[in-house]
Amino acid sequence: LAGELRDADVLMINEEFPFGTTGEAALDKQYTFRTDPSFVSAFQDMGADLVGLANNHVLDFGQSALLETFATLDGANLRYAGAGENLSRAKELQIFEVKGKRLGFLAASRVWPDTSWAAGEEHPGVFGTYDPTLLLSAITAAKEEAACDFVTVFVHWGIERNPLPEDYQRDLAAQYAAAGADLVIGMHPHVLQGIEYAGDTPVFYSLGNFIFGGRTYNTAAVKATIAPDGTVQITVLPCIASGGCTRLAEGSDAERIYSTLTTLSFGAAVDENGNLTR
Repeated sequence: LAGELRDADVLMINEEFPFGTTGEAALDKQYTFRTDPSFVSAFQDMGADLVGLANNHVLDFGQSALLETFATLDGANLRYAGAGENLSRAKELQIFEVKGKRLGFLAASRVWPDTSWAAGEEHPGVFGTYDPTLLLSAITAAKEEAACDFVTVFVHWGIERNPLPEDYQRDLAAQYAAAGADLVIGMHPHVLQGIEYAGDTPVFYSLGNFIFGGRTYNTAAVKATIAPDGTVQITVLPCIASGGCTRLAEGSDAERIYSTLTTLSFGAAVDENGNLTR
């Protein structure tokens, strides 16, 4: 699995905690997370290139720990999307030039404890999509103004531990696709949810917990292979996360995860080789 991740031209991950040593835990939250900045080495070891910060835990220890997070990622030469020292930075498109293709990445959240988490013009925070207007504009600009060949949108949404997406998730996915998104990757439910094509855009509603303590989880990574002619092959890498360690699933475990995803999906399926079909 580590080899698959490191071999990617661009690897984007969701960081659902701040890197920091400062701040106070939010009083009104059941779970608050914070990780020592030295552990950014884990991201470097897995070959991460880009980190999504738009979620409901990145401000668990307030703005000071969030600012430490930015500094930690900058110091590790890791780009980030979905949060920033102001709204302009939080919604900023991240572009990678790879083998003649311009790949654009955006991140936004529709889950946060209260509106104070939203980035503003003069204060740090998260890029939100409760009202999708700004994100839709950013997606369109990525295709038309930035001339990206492929745009991926990371979005935090849904209900925790629910294997089915909410109606609003499907509605937002359709809007993102219509605006120009080529791939939508969802997170937050902590379990696998199904897949759907919004037009020609594959939407993964939730990939579950990729690295997480506690119980054993079925999870997955999504591999998008873009050919020179622009055609795209989407492949699911089935994984099992247990005790903070994640491994590539094989044999009957892989078949079970493919079958689960297909059962939960809407007009999409994952074949025996992990390829997405419709």
